[in-house]
Amino acid sequence: MKMLASDHRAIFMGQGVIHADVTNLLDTLKDVPLAKRLELPVFENTQMGMSIGMALAGKLPVSIYPRMDFLLLAFDQLINHLDKFKELSHGEFNPKVIIRTSVGATSPLHPGAQHCQNHCDMLRIGLTNINVFELNTTESIMPSYHTALISQYSSILVEFAEKM
Repeated sequence: MKMLASDHRAIFMGQGVIHADVTNLLDTLKDVPLAKRLELPVFENTQMGMSIGMALAGKLPVSIYPRMDFLLLAFDQLINHLDKFKELSHGEFNPKVIIRTSVGATSPLHPGAQHCQNHCDMLRIGLTNINVFELNTTESIMPSYHTALISQYSSILVEFAEKM
């Protein structure tokens, strides 16, 4: 997150980016200045819409969804808007958003079926202009985030709580 935060356009937004939550997200944001963080309530579709708007205004939103299951609620904005913006604007606009999410761990306690699903395959089928990275190993984290940072396209980075 420190690497992403070094980009002057970056702003980190989502649940648990300022106030502690159960995902221990704050540990990974400790080197990100508070001025670059925007705490949001639970309104995933609006969060994606805000991310698109910020990207169109020249920011680099790092939009954080604590669980991939919650990202489902933003699929309208993600698939029908962010992914298709370039085509809809005849190439005039290509907003870039970096989306961070995770597949929840199922042990030591199972969180319930709606907190540990992997939707990467479904996203790859529905998206044409957004990269999907599955961060299955610790070694894949930095290269994937670096690629997301330098890419001209939006990216979804999926972490796996059980594998890290």
